[in-house]
Order: sequence, then C-alpha cells, then structure tokens
Amino acid sequence: MTCHHVNVEMAAWVLLVFAVLAPSVGRAQSSEVSVILDEATGKLSTVPERRPGAVAWAVLKDSIVENGWAVLELQSNEKYNDSLQAYAAGVAEAAVTQRLIYMHWMNTMVGYCGPYKYQTPYCERLRNYLEANLAWMQEQIEKEQDQDYWHQVRLALLQLKGLEDSYNGRLSFPQKSFTLSPFGFLLFQLGGDLEDLEAALNKSDASKELGSGSCSALIKLLPGNKDLLVSHVTWNTYQSMLRIIKKYTLPFRSTPSGGSVVPGFVQTFSSYPGTIFSGDDFYILSSGLVSLETTIGNSNPDLWKYIQPQNSVLEWLRNIVANRLATGGKEWADLFSKFNSGTYNNQWMVVDYNKFDVGGTEVPSGLLTILEQLPGMVVSADKSDLLYQTGYWASYNVPYFEEIFNASGQVDLLKKYGDWFSYSKTPRAQIFRRNHTLVQDLKSMVNLMRYNDYLHDPLSRCEGCEPKQNGENAISARSDLNPENGTYPFGAMKQRQHGGTDMKVTSYGFAKHHQLVAVNGPTWDQVPAFQWSTSPFSNLMHMGHPDLWNFSPIVINWD
Repeated sequence: MTCHHVNVEMAAWVLLVFAVLAPSVGRAQSSEVSVILDEATGKLSTVPERRPGAVAWAVLKDSIVENGWAVLELQSNEKYNDSLQAYAAGVAEAAVTQRLIYMHWMNTMVGYCGPYKYQTPYCERLRNYLEANLAWMQEQIEKEQDQDYWHQVRLALLQLKGLEDSYNGRLSFPQKSFTLSPFGFLLFQLGGDLEDLEAALNKSDASKELGSGSCSALIKLLPGNKDLLVSHVTWNTYQSMLRIIKKYTLPFRSTPSGGSVVPGFVQTFSSYPGTIFSGDDFYILSSGLVSLETTIGNSNPDLWKYIQPQNSVLEWLRNIVANRLATGGKEWADLFSKFNSGTYNNQWMVVDYNKFDVGGTEVPSGLLTILEQLPGMVVSADKSDLLYQTGYWASYNVPYFEEIFNASGQVDLLKKYGDWFSYSKTPRAQIFRRNHTLVQDLKSMVNLMRYNDYLHDPLSRCEGCEPKQNGENAISARSDLNPENGTYPFGAMKQRQHGGTDMKVTSYGFAKHHQLVAVNGPTWDQVPAFQWSTSPFSNLMHMGHPDLWNFSPIVINWD
C-alpha cells in the first residue's frame, strides 16, 4: 500500500469532510460499541457496550504504545439483512476507531485534493473518474445480473458509507441507492489504486520514486513438509505506521435474496484506521485461503489507456469480493480478474490450506495460485509444483510471468539500470534464494522476514551508489538509513521515510484459528531502531505514533 504523505498545516477543509474532528488523542486501552436498531422507527444508534441482539458490535484494544498494534474485532448479526449488517459494521468500526482515523488522516492524506488543490486539473480528472466509476457500479448493481458478485460490491460500499456516516455523526441507513464522496473515506481505500491513477491521469507531481518497492512476501514449505508458513512485510511510508489488526465476522449471504453464508465470512488482516480492507494486503480467511500480494506496478505508459471508469472495479473492491466468495485459488483468481481496473497492479499469491497435507509427499494441485495484473491484462497459474520443487515462493515487486514482465516496461528498466530490475538477480531474489533454507520454524521465519544487514551483506551492495551498501536492498528495507548526501542511480535507493514497516506470518495450525505473529515498525534486528525525534523526518506529521519503534513480535489470538 502506498499512502500519500503531505506535510501541510491542518486545513479548514478537513473540518468539512470530517465534521466530528479532533477527538482526544489521549490513549484509551479499549473501547466497545454496539449498533442498535429501533424496530419502531427503523433508526440505528450506538451504545458503548456489548448488547445482545445488536446489529453489529465492535471492540478495539489500543496497545500501540505497548506493542505497536491496535486490535479490532468486528462482528455483525446474521439475523438482520445483509445491507443493514454491512452499514452497521461500518458504523461500529468508526465509533471505536474515530481517534485513530483522525490521526491517520492527518498523517497520510490531509491536503490530498483538498480545497487548495480542488480545482487543479489532476484533482478534477480524479473526481470525474471516481464519480463516473461509482455511477457505473451503481448501474450494474441495479441491473441484478451476476448477483453474487455485485451483491458483495454493494455491501462493501454500504460498509464504507456506514463508516463515513458514523465518523461524521449522521447515521442514516440508505434504503436503496446512496452516494459516496469521492474525496472522503473513499480516498482511504485508494492508497494503492491512486499510485496508478496518478500516472494514468497525468498528475504532474506523482509521488512514486522509480523502483520504489512495496512489500516482500515468502511462502515457505518446511523440511519434510511439516508446515507451510505464509509471511508478508509491508513496505510503506513511515507516516503510515498507525496500524490495526482486524478480525471481521460478517455473515453475509451469497445473493441479495439469501442463499448460503459466503465462504470468507471471517477475515483476519493487517490494516489501517478508516480502511475496510487490508491495503498491505494480507488476509487469513474462513474459507481456508490466505491471500497476499506485493506490488509490481506498471512502467509502460502505453497501457494507461486501459484505465477507464466503466467496466472497471477498483482493486480494493475486487479483492474484497474475491476474499468473500472464493473457495479455492483458481476461483479466487477468476473472481479477481473480473472488471480489471488496471490500478494497484500486483502479484497475488493465494494459498489454499485445505489442500495442504502435513508431512505428505504428493504435490497437491491448487495449493498455491499466482496471479499478476496490469492494465488490460491478467495472468494466473497454479504454481504448487514449483513450491514443492524449490521449497519456497518469494515475491518482491518484480513480475514472474514473462508476458507480464515484458508488457510492464520492466525490460527497458533492466536494459537501462541492470540486474536490480531483473526477476532472478534483483537483491531480494538472491537473498531469499540464499537464506530461505535457514527457516525451520516460525521464529526463524520472522528473522528472515525482518532481515536487513545491509552494511555487511554483499547482496545489499549497489554498484551505482555512493556509499555502495544500501538499506533498500534487504527483505525489510530501511531507506531512512541511506545518507542524504549520497549519490544514487534512481529514486528508490536514496534516503526516504520509507521501508519495511511491519511483518506478519501465519502457519497451517495458526490459520485455522485466524492467528498470526505480527510486529509493527521498521526492522531493528541488525540496524538501529527508528526514532522520529532523532530521524531526518521529525518535522513530518506522525500523530499518535510512539517516538521509538523497537517493538518485538506478538502473537495475535482471538477469544
């Protein structure tokens, strides 16, 4: 996920979008809320406790100061219709996370197409695109074709509407059609999609640096096939580190008229305040699937013509639908491929733990599905055989499929800048290939995913850089440690407030109970811990952040 950071004064326009603004930034250890329906009036309200018969319920434990994470549990009541559940789920989440939402908005999104930029050509183009796209999706929802798909799209938009209404203190359950502000809470969902929309819509000051990585991932088959570990490291701006691990239990039906509960009705994922999907992305699903991705991006301007507001569902929504409806990797890929927006172009990995036989020797088909997306193009394949052959699958922001690699503009970058842009010789590919055999259990998996020994590792060397050893060239990047006055061949290698901002890992046994091991903050195993007050970025907005980020991994359990 890429959050757009703007260091500006608190602007009056925020008051217009976020009417209830400036809740106290003092720490609350936990808060709980239920959303209640008054049967007589049909109106929803919130009460600060768990109530039997509530439409939805949420509890937040904020332990960011203690261990780097807030933890949210959100549940809706299947006795109510899906639409009411979805809206109430958004209401409940905003009610307990309001303070975190405010701070995260100020840290990452304030000023993005606000009134001072409202009439800029890019912001006008973005507004027009988003409004046209929302209108087109509303048309599809009303057509009542492909009902299982569009039902889930509508529920996600309703949940977002409930979140926005709740934050702004004006609960009003929409009876049928409804509108979302393109520059309200929708912006929070668009972190990754904006990266490509900025390029496609010709934003003059697009913020992405050439070569900028966004995440490392590893799927590791332990010796003797005794376990299968799935792990993800988010690479993001340090301003984005106000984080929430979420567990959603949303027993929606497969169609508007009923049917069975969707397979992925329980989802555990790493996330952000104000965001109803992961953004990283890393999901543990009740269907038995784990889905995750790293960004591959698009460097071929000829493909931007495929980004259109019609026949398009933005990436954040397509992954919500696929996560809810799919029962296997191929089905997930088929669902995700529908209405390809060409935005937030990623390599997705879908692990189907239902196919994993602990200690077994047969190669199970459908255990690992790989999908890569570009504007106008999606390629996917079963790669279970390669996982069993090599013992691992690593992902590090470079396309695997030759068709995607060639179409993405990567070939030109490889010719111009060398092996750093190749699939097999880029530093992380080589580090994963060398070090994956060190993984024997969860602890050693955590160690590898937090690995950054850039001052001593020959694979962290950057020949075109001065100094040669570079903090970007590691499994968990620390670009803040690169000298400001160094010389670098392209933007990703320079000093930035950007790097590996977390680590999550689950296992065959953990995934059954939606458990994971997680650590938040830049790695400090082999390098100094990041501290805002002593960093070159202390003037950037980081409301609610601890000053020193030296947290240890914790196990996320659920009652």
